This record gives sequence, structure tokens and C-alpha cells, in this order.
Amino acid sequence: MEPLAKIFGSPARLKTLRLFLFNQNANLSPDDIAKRTKLSVVAVRRELTELTAAGLLRKKGARAAARYQVNPRFEHLAELDNFIRDTTSVRPQDILAALRRAGTPRLVVLSGLFVGIIESQIDLLIVGDTIEERVLATAVHSLEAELGREIRYASFATADFRYRLGVYDRLLRDVFDYPHRVLVDKIGL
Repeated sequence: MEPLAKIFGSPARLKTLRLFLFNQNANLSPDDIAKRTKLSVVAVRRELTELTAAGLLRKKGARAAARYQVNPRFEHLAELDNFIRDTTSVRPQDILAALRRAGTPRLVVLSGLFVGIIESQIDLLIVGDTIEERVLATAVHSLEAELGREIRYASFATADFRYRLGVYDRLLRDVFDYPHRVLVDKIGL
């Protein structure tokens, strides 16, 4: 029971846990972890020390060259992985708030990891005419930091989206032919 008591304790730890559990084969440096979780390197090092002491992570190398990876022999790994996957979600309001910083979306569709399909081509589809791509990328990166996973997304202008929909574009078929969730529809699908 002692390792489990050490695992939970702060939002920084939860972000770090999500990152490692959703990317179990990843071999990450503290700087990589800080960048992907949007945490300070000091906070990341503190969490890495605790998670390594609990036995969840393995450390390879020393000091600046140190890299961390999930310990596949951790006795509670499967249960912890299931728990984190089942409890990790971002509220639709938070997704829309992040996307609205980039412009006015006319269509927002969630698929892939948002509906439980891991091997999907795309997780987030955004359609709008006034979307700033750089701001959109920043908004998606902030959502990635919360989820601990990379979000595959695509954005289209309305005219381009309608054309692609009309020619049965494969990417759009992968979204609309499989489970998905429409958050905003001002186009009238």
C-alpha cells in the first residue's frame, strides 16, 4: 500500500502520471516532461523523485542525461492505468473555451480519444473562417497538457470543409462514420 500513498498528492503529480501512463513506452527527460505538462522543471523533478521512489518510474542515466520511463513491473500498473484512463477527461466547456481563443468555431467535433477510440486518425475537428492557426495550436497544446496525450486535430475553413464533405474525403469519413460527438454545429450538418 505504501507506493500507492506516494503516487497521488498534487495536480503536478496527476499531470505527470497521465503523461507517463498514456505514453508508457516513452523515455522522457525532465525538460521534455516540463514542456509537455506545462509545469516548471523544479516541480517535475520533485514529482519524478516521488514516482521513482514509489517504483512506478525507472530512471536511466544521471543528472542532465537522466531519462524516465514507466516501470512495467510496478505491481499496481494495470489498475492505476485503468483508473487514470477512466477518470481522465476534459469537460466540453473547457475545450470550447480553449478553442474560442483562436477564433469563432462553426463546427467542433470530438472523436478518437475523446470518445474512447485510441487508434483514430483524428481526435478533434474544428471548422471556422476566422481561426488563427498559431493560437489554435497553443490552445490544443494546453489541452494536451491537461490530458497527458497528444491530440490529433484538423482545422478547415467552412468552404474547404463543405467541399471535402461533398467529395467524401477520407479524413472526414473517419470522423463521421465512427463514434463522434458534435459540440458546436452552426453549419447545419
